[in-house]
Amino acid sequence: MPKDLAFIGGKTVAIEDAKVGIMTHALHYGTAIFEGIRANWNEDKSKLFIFRPWEHYERFLQGCSILKIEIPYDVEALCRITVDLVEECGYRQDLYIRPLAFKSAQKIANLKLHELDDEFALMTVPFGNYLDLEGGARCCTSSWRRMEDTMIPPRVKIAGLYVNSILAKTEAVMAGFDEAIMLNNDGNVSEGTGENIFMVVKGQIITPPSSDNILMGITRNTIAQLVQQEMGLEVVERTIKRSELYLADEVFLTGTAAHLTPVGHIDNRPIADGEIGPIGSQLINLYSDVIRGKNPKYEHWCLPASPKLV
Repeated sequence: MPKDLAFIGGKTVAIEDAKVGIMTHALHYGTAIFEGIRANWNEDKSKLFIFRPWEHYERFLQGCSILKIEIPYDVEALCRITVDLVEECGYRQDLYIRPLAFKSAQKIANLKLHELDDEFALMTVPFGNYLDLEGGARCCTSSWRRMEDTMIPPRVKIAGLYVNSILAKTEAVMAGFDEAIMLNNDGNVSEGTGENIFMVVKGQIITPPSSDNILMGITRNTIAQLVQQEMGLEVVERTIKRSELYLADEVFLTGTAAHLTPVGHIDNRPIADGEIGPIGSQLINLYSDVIRGKNPKYEHWCLPASPKLV
């Protein structure tokens, strides 16, 4: 049987022993940085392939810098800890990996980051489809606006910022939709609640720029490279107006958890015929092979791990 383990305090422990106190600063104020990383099971090779962990941990450490969190690990050390934990847990299926760096001080009335203690933790959980859909996702435009960079930097994964996404996601699901699309304060398209967004117009792939308060997603970058290198199509970063999405040939969402998710409807309007489009369909198959170590051209993006038989 696989084991549920976590790395915390510099050692690996049973997940039920990885605890923090009720006065932990991060619990009260959201002073934490996290990442979401996928380990994808390849049955033929009997290995898990951790997808682009180096880039995830580079962004993770950038976030730590913003919140003045200091941990005693660089990117390579974090990758080694991740492989060790994945192998020790013994799961032979797709996993979601969650690194977390947080203000661990047992203080609830101190708003000065530089005076607080720090901790690093890592855990893994079995994880299938983030959006369990048979066809394209049904999305709505959220009434909640995407956080501005002058409020909380959206380019890194700060825990407290995700209340913004949680409000939008909850609103969408309670209204009968699968996902929300968030606009920035200028009314331009920013991203989903946990995904970047692309639209296809006459063979051109368009996605919002960093200036529209997006997370600079690693899956977003992956898809952009695959579009250009494998499909020979142009990727353009520019501001997108809400109504442009309604008239696009295709719209899809990308993210570590969501992979590539086609959008069938937005605000009860079908995108083209409301079905998965040819470019999105081709990218789903291409991306699936890449993240599972099945495409030799992109093996450098994958860090293999061999789960222990337990």
